[in-house]
Amino acid sequence: MTEPASDVTKTAAPAPGSSTRQHRVANESEALLAASSAAVVAGVAALLIFFGRTPPLWGGVSLGITTAGAVLVLGLSAAYVGYWRSRYLPEQHWRLNLPPWKFIVDSSTVALVHALIAAIATIATFLLLQRSFQGLTVDIYAATVGMAVGSGLAVYWIYLSVYDISTRTLSGLLVLFMVMSTVASMATSQDPQWWEYHFSQLGTLGGASSGLFNLSLIVAGFFITTFAVYLDRDLRSLIARGVLVNTWSAGVCSGAFVAMGLLLAGVGVVPLSVSFLVHTLFASGMAVVFILLLLASPFVLRGLPRRFFLLCGAFLAALIVSLVLFFPVGYFNLTAFELIAFVIIYGWIAVFIRLLDALATGND
Repeated sequence: MTEPASDVTKTAAPAPGSSTRQHRVANESEALLAASSAAVVAGVAALLIFFGRTPPLWGGVSLGITTAGAVLVLGLSAAYVGYWRSRYLPEQHWRLNLPPWKFIVDSSTVALVHALIAAIATIATFLLLQRSFQGLTVDIYAATVGMAVGSGLAVYWIYLSVYDISTRTLSGLLVLFMVMSTVASMATSQDPQWWEYHFSQLGTLGGASSGLFNLSLIVAGFFITTFAVYLDRDLRSLIARGVLVNTWSAGVCSGAFVAMGLLLAGVGVVPLSVSFLVHTLFASGMAVVFILLLLASPFVLRGLPRRFFLLCGAFLAALIVSLVLFFPVGYFNLTAFELIAFVIIYGWIAVFIRLLDALATGND
């Protein structure tokens, strides 16, 4: 006798999303293992570094500096492993077909951004603690526990973040990274009046703050090129579904993002103190590419909702008004204009990505 059709169906049908759920559970287990391993390594390092010492929370050979260094090194390692393993998630299989050089560049920028964000957050935490508990020093046991816990928590967040990477999370990380690295450069700048000139002044003063500012521009530039890879995939998905009209829109849009990323990296590679002309060409070139993308969006991204193009016009108008208020009106200085331009550019990117994500989700 044959089984009833309902029983056959009940036996054969897999649980919905069971494969993805298994990957998520495995991801949590791996993240906990990575965090535990990082905590052990950091704890052993703390025992060796602080043996016979009572380090302060910040300053010199302090708990804050060593923990930030451990977070940077261990976070890089965890990010590489997590990003490599996440390729085998069902929604990330497309990354298996990336050329090796492109995967190396993508994984390196993703890993470095995560590690730097975690390290800067660690530095900010210990600076705040030092200000709150001035003159406090800790013994070797407290230092070991502090360094182990700080490193473990950072690695846990990094591993989970890179494992669940997407275009939407990349855009958020990009803004977070730029804000944190710029604020850190401003806070540690050797010239308290840098803001009377322009943001590029932060990269010309020498010392750790200038190095961090220029490095953040370079890393952010390459991060935008990585972002373009995910953006290209999302746009091609919308083209295949008939949402976007032009089949070439994905190549043009992602190409514009690659150009902006390379130009932003060039701003960091060639600081103002090295070459005013080249630095200005890189910076203005990025602005020109962005403006051209806004102007061309109704044609390049034809098929998106009309309200998005109205919003593009509003962003462009805001950029033009801020430029006029800077020159010739002179209402605010170059630093204020650069800050407004930053908010406009990255605000538009955030809105654009959220719209693409909503369209992709709505068509699943």
